[in-house]
Amino acid sequence: MEQAHTRLIARLNERISAADNAPLYVKFAETVKEAVRSGILAQGNILPGERELSQQTGVSRITVRKAMQTLEKEGVVTRARGYGTQINNVFEYSLKEARGFSQQVLLGGKKPDTRWVSKRIVACPEEAASQLALSAGSKVYQLKRIRYVDGEAVSLEESWVPVDLIPDADAIGISLYDYFRSHNISPQRTRSWVSARMPDAEFQGHIQTDSHVPVLVIRQVALDSQQRPVEYSISHCRSDLYVFVCEE
Repeated sequence: MEQAHTRLIARLNERISAADNAPLYVKFAETVKEAVRSGILAQGNILPGERELSQQTGVSRITVRKAMQTLEKEGVVTRARGYGTQINNVFEYSLKEARGFSQQVLLGGKKPDTRWVSKRIVACPEEAASQLALSAGSKVYQLKRIRYVDGEAVSLEESWVPVDLIPDADAIGISLYDYFRSHNISPQRTRSWVSARMPDAEFQGHIQTDSHVPVLVIRQVALDSQQRPVEYSISHCRSDLYVFVCEE
């Protein structure tokens, strides 16, 4: 742990001294996130206190505190009086912003990954059709994948997308939203419904978890700038690793 702190301080000092116009608290917060992403800081690690970080980097405690508040807001750390500041072992996901899974994971200082189960054209089921403003039975892409955060499987996701929005399904990599943006499709907002259920055999076949712990079920439709539905998804998420946030 001491070695991790030494490496973190070295990176902080290097970033803080860099000749750019980014505010010091932003440099500080970005460096901590990069340390998490690169494995210098592991989930559950306790960061040095504000006073120690201030003394070893030469920035004010006010700056350190603002950086920690930023990291806490983004779900990278948890701060508690008497316990210090701890690197989170949960993934905080915004239900309001249409950033997509991969971008939200990266913003939280973690590493996203995706394993595709299937990409195929199917007749759109009635539930998805009503959310996508399509006729039931219309041709859509059904996309099923397992999502990972820092190498750990966290959710099983299935989504439906109108076929005209995906010219080449094989070109979709880790992020569907990155693929959308490369084709000038920009999801802007989402509508979401959250419920809970016990994990079924399919979920447990892909993601090892306690069969007695409920999973969170997130039904979500993503809309572009013209309020056109571009994706309807149903995600089954590990309730012990996800925190969902919705802010006005």
